[in-house]
Amino acid sequence: MRRSKAWSEGHRLLRDENGSAALEFLVAGLVLLVPLAYLVVALSAVQEGALGVEAAARHAAHAVARTGADRQAAEALPRVIDAVAAEYGLDGDALEVSLACAPAGECPRAGASVIVTVGATVRLPLVPPVLGLDRLTSVPVEAASVQKVSRFWGAP
Repeated sequence: MRRSKAWSEGHRLLRDENGSAALEFLVAGLVLLVPLAYLVVALSAVQEGALGVEAAARHAAHAVARTGADRQAAEALPRVIDAVAAEYGLDGDALEVSLACAPAGECPRAGASVIVTVGATVRLPLVPPVLGLDRLTSVPVEAASVQKVSRFWGAP
């Protein structure tokens, strides 16, 4: 069986691998690089949220423990939380903040330890709000901070 010259030329072109390395590099690069880049961006967003709630809890506990009266402590807490939330790009209204004292009782008081817990949910970037995907891919972050109140707290 004799093959035509055109068939031989086409068969040779099909077996020729010139330029395939560049194509393989582009395909493999896109398949591997895009998810890796998204992973870095998503982890950065979660880390920023974690650092934000940690800073909010730490600064709020410090502010409450260092104020001189109950009224000043109640005024300082939301101001500090809002300032830190704005610094880290968090929604101050969406933060869950709780204040407690140990030992239990009136909070804050002289000699007690102030415990401030701050929680938030960090939404992953580039996730559309279609079918609630943005809520499903949210990552909860929470931080607590303890600060000892001076024994002379509230003294003139």
